[in-house]
Amino acid sequence: MPKAMPLLQLVQTFVEKDPIAVARRLESMELRDASSVVRALPLRSVAQILPHLQVSFAAGVLAGLDPAGFEGITRKLEPERTAAIFVQLPEDARERFAPHVPQAVQRHVRSFAAYPEDSVGQVMTSQYLLFGEHITAREVIKRLRASMKRGSPASYAYVVAGEDVLAGVINMHDLLLADPDVPLSSIMRRDVFALRPFMTLQAAAHELGKRRYFAAPVVDGEGRILGVVKAERLLSSGSREIGQDLQKMFGAGGDESAFSPIRYSLRKRSPWLGVNLATAFLAAAVVALFEDTIARFTVLAIFLPVVAGQGGNAGAQSLAIVMRGLVMREIPRSRFVRLVLKEGWLGIINGAATGALTAIVAWIWFGNPVLGLVVALGMLVNLLFAGLAGATIPIGLKSFGLDPAQSSSIILTTVTDVVGFFAFLGFAVVFQQYLG
Repeated sequence: MPKAMPLLQLVQTFVEKDPIAVARRLESMELRDASSVVRALPLRSVAQILPHLQVSFAAGVLAGLDPAGFEGITRKLEPERTAAIFVQLPEDARERFAPHVPQAVQRHVRSFAAYPEDSVGQVMTSQYLLFGEHITAREVIKRLRASMKRGSPASYAYVVAGEDVLAGVINMHDLLLADPDVPLSSIMRRDVFALRPFMTLQAAAHELGKRRYFAAPVVDGEGRILGVVKAERLLSSGSREIGQDLQKMFGAGGDESAFSPIRYSLRKRSPWLGVNLATAFLAAAVVALFEDTIARFTVLAIFLPVVAGQGGNAGAQSLAIVMRGLVMREIPRSRFVRLVLKEGWLGIINGAATGALTAIVAWIWFGNPVLGLVVALGMLVNLLFAGLAGATIPIGLKSFGLDPAQSSSIILTTVTDVVGFFAFLGFAVVFQQYLG
């Protein structure tokens, strides 16, 4: 052990002098070797290195520590950084370390869990500059110089009023040209663009790219600043997940990419294509039930795709709204029934309006008002069920612990086709004596 002391002291000196270089060197090593190095270092040195490691790598390095060692390190790190590492740990390591995590870190862990995986809240950081609106430019410059010495450069500083309500942003150029004794409220820019924590990574990246910003504050519903998200974090964190929900919705594998092997893509897509084929035969079977009626009144075949198409579009609208509400956690369980009823009423209103318009077209086109009535009634029933299905399908999947995005559109299409065909042709049978 005495022989190892000079080497350990040399490593400690290197860590204190350039922790970033040490972090990069560790990341170039095998995880097992990097873990061995970390276990040999004092907690102080480890705490200096960890902020510069990728979160997933840091979690892998710390997973092999004993609970006491993990607790010692967490007390030297910022709570947010520790929480980000903690949620990346393997499940067994989280269970071992959970009783030893400080309260401040637990709060951050709960905040990570509160946001969906592909949301801005998952990638925002609390490492930003924040000042009260009455602080002078001189004081801000003094603090900025201190932060630069600590290695925390920034191009923006945010200004708050009251209880952390975002009031403005300070551009460094404006700050340097301002009178040193003026308050920030007189030089800050008040038209601040901000993101919401439940916004998807794709939407946030689009907004930042459109404005050519490389960072933006994140605020809650009352305008209080929660953190800051950088464009580079959006790209690194969201590139893999952005398209998964869309792929799942249409039956493709969530982890399938554009250039996945053909065999892999077939394995992911074929089962859902089979389901879709089965549902198509179900819709065809409904049409077959009314084969004689269609043979007698061939004009009905013209309006079959119209009724089914309108139902599909109306259901897709409901599905999109409810899916967004579930992802952004806008729909509590206590309001599920209310939401379904609301979408049903929207279906009735839209069905009555579009049905009436279609009835007028059918009447003028074929000179038969009863045909228009049959089309209108079929449209009304189909749009009612489309609204109910568009809300019920994702809520039902979520209630059963399934992914709400998983092929919801396939189920919805089945409902609107079957109900639309059955309702339209059923009313045709009821009024057949007037269709001739």
